[in-house]
Amino acid sequence: MVLSKILIFLLSLILNNDFDQEKRKTTVAIKGDQFYINGKPTYQNRVWNGQKIEGLLMNSRMVQGIFDDLNPETVFNWEYPDSGKWDPERNTDEFIANMEEWRNHGLLSFTINLQGGSPFGYSQSQPWYNSAFTEKGELRGDYMGRLKRILDKADELGMVPIVGYFYFGQDQRLQDEQAVIAAVQNATDWLHDGGYRNVLIEINNECDVDAYDHEILKPARVHELITLAKNIEKKGYRFYVSTSYGGGSIPKPNVVKVSDFILLHGNGVSNPDRIVEMVNLTKEVEGYQKMPILFNEDDHFDFDKDSNNFKAAVSAYTSWGLFDYRMKDEGFEQGYQSVPVDWGTNSERKKGFFKLLKEITGN
Repeated sequence: MVLSKILIFLLSLILNNDFDQEKRKTTVAIKGDQFYINGKPTYQNRVWNGQKIEGLLMNSRMVQGIFDDLNPETVFNWEYPDSGKWDPERNTDEFIANMEEWRNHGLLSFTINLQGGSPFGYSQSQPWYNSAFTEKGELRGDYMGRLKRILDKADELGMVPIVGYFYFGQDQRLQDEQAVIAAVQNATDWLHDGGYRNVLIEINNECDVDAYDHEILKPARVHELITLAKNIEKKGYRFYVSTSYGGGSIPKPNVVKVSDFILLHGNGVSNPDRIVEMVNLTKEVEGYQKMPILFNEDDHFDFDKDSNNFKAAVSAYTSWGLFDYRMKDEGFEQGYQSVPVDWGTNSERKKGFFKLLKEITGN
């Protein structure tokens, strides 16, 4: 009798899509301008050089964790130097294998995108086909399977991924605006059905970049998709949602008014004083209320210098995120956005970032 009751209970959990939620370990929350993990502020009680670190969410741009290329004419670009072939499952395996090391250095978050980012770091044209969405906005099972493995590991480690939906080099893969709306609905439903409580949502990467095809992904209307994702609530829970702008840009009021947190990019910002100015200007935007501000993309380093963008962000009580890519003539170990990716911490830039990260966060 007792055994049958237990079986009935377990079956009810599965039928109600509660099983994954029951076994989840990590929950993120926002209180004022601070992030909380499992009810406690991040980096609890940590102060560095007189600056409060508690409540920040240090991160890195790791957007290619589920990358693949569906274009047979371009897939050869991503061949591993040791095997001479591209392997999306290997890419995800090696991503997961390094997550604990990142976490041990104080990295609590990373951005991972359903349409990736330029696998060359920057590029004028993007003929490759990297999208977790079909042309109608449905989800591709192989992509989402790889994402599940990464999000499950993040949940286990107490990390808070920023899941980005659209990228300006790939949004044209969706046939029309209704497909974009369907994609937001489907991806957000998928996160809910997985029971995730440790995920933040970034609707699209740099909404103000001219390359976007769909009007609803551009600055004047992207707030519609933020609102859509926020309104998808299940069992009394909804995700925290925002979007990002290009390097050096200040968010517009329509986005600030509906966002749960603010994403800034430091690309193109070579003067650390501008990082502080960006934070201050963002707080003056109409509709701003006390909420976290974080940089989740910045390709400026100088980690051994007295002044750099990372330290400047911290001085303004703002989270910071690394954007590292393989530059011309650099080796395989360089960069986290360039495919194929070495997800280790082997290059001098990576070592510099994680050393400073560990120092600031106290891990």
